[in-house]
Amino acid sequence: MKSIFLSLFILATFSSCAFKSVTRSKNLTYLEPSVDLPTKQLNVFAPRKAEKSPVLIFIHGGSWHSGRKEIYDFMGSRLARRGVVTVIIDYPLAPDYQVQAMEKASFLAVKWVKDNISQYGGDPENIFISGHSAGGHLAALVAIKKEPWAELGLSNPLKGAILNDPAGLDWYWFLTERKEKYNAEDNYDAFTDNPEVWKAYSPIYFLEGNEVPMLVMEGEKTYPGIRLTVERFRKEAETKGSDLTYSFYPKTKHIPMITQFFWAWSKGYEDILGFMEVEK
Repeated sequence: MKSIFLSLFILATFSSCAFKSVTRSKNLTYLEPSVDLPTKQLNVFAPRKAEKSPVLIFIHGGSWHSGRKEIYDFMGSRLARRGVVTVIIDYPLAPDYQVQAMEKASFLAVKWVKDNISQYGGDPENIFISGHSAGGHLAALVAIKKEPWAELGLSNPLKGAILNDPAGLDWYWFLTERKEKYNAEDNYDAFTDNPEVWKAYSPIYFLEGNEVPMLVMEGEKTYPGIRLTVERFRKEAETKGSDLTYSFYPKTKHIPMITQFFWAWSKGYEDILGFMEVEK
């Protein structure tokens, strides 16, 4: 009986492409230093011999003031083994930089990917963006806002956005109405104390109904600030007629929404690959 289970495990492991080789290109500079932005790099994980493979850009979380791309190497490798060229970026963090710089860096990262990803086997016509927590907020801004793309002289190149337990989708409402109950002032290092900034960087106020398709993944036991603003975002997306798919994770807290990607057979991978329509 044990040998049967072992055989099934090995078969499942190979069928999930767990041993497919991956090419890793690290610390590629996508952002040169300027008056308002620092130098920043990204890592690219690609299936060996990739050719016109789908691309996923991932933005890490950390309450806008912590985190780094190297923490998510495991996710890049696992997605590459499933056929996805995965790009994991660093971006400016609070308190040295505020949300304006984070948004600009995120847009420029997508531009870099559009211009360069074919060198790593990715398809520049099949790019998705994703992020967890604060990274989900930045991914939503890039997917939804139109003015920054116009300022770059580009049209939005994304095919879709995957928002994993995203924070800040309506930070204007949250910082205005709930700041005393939930210590919302803790986010002033990134969002400042200016309500105009809160609104200018809350994705909900830029929904028009013609955005790229979005997938929102939410853990049942996530933080109140995420749960409440995701609910408001979903209602507004429905009102505007936006293309939004919602995936609910029972009994799941905020951190496990990202640590689930340690396991190749997690619901998270099923959601991402299914949304991107990548062959398993």
